[in-house]
Amino acid sequence: MGSKAKKRVVLPTRPPPPTMEQILEDVRGAPAQDPIFTARAPEDAPRPCKRPEEPEAQRELLYQQSRAFVASSEQLRQAGDKLRQKCEDLRQAGQELELDMSQVSQTALPPPGTLTVSSR
Repeated sequence: MGSKAKKRVVLPTRPPPPTMEQILEDVRGAPAQDPIFTARAPEDAPRPCKRPEEPEAQRELLYQQSRAFVASSEQLRQAGDKLRQKCEDLRQAGQELELDMSQVSQTALPPPGTLTVSSR
């Protein structure tokens, strides 16, 4: 049995971080549906208070946390559904493109050996 030596992968150098202008340009160019604008900000989330002593306050806190969890879970599910649909749309578009390309190449190029030389 031979020992297997692990090949060391050389990674490319890390690009420099974007400038503030590039970041601002990117944010300004993002559509309104971009997750950067639709994701809940931490200040929107219910703030956990110091362990409430009253059972009613504890129940309310747990209820609010549960609601936030369910809402986040639903948002993630919807985002996953959208992503799966867009992925399927891309696959379909790729298949159609390949079909169109094969049709164009078949009509644009005559089969080998069928070229005739015309005399003037």
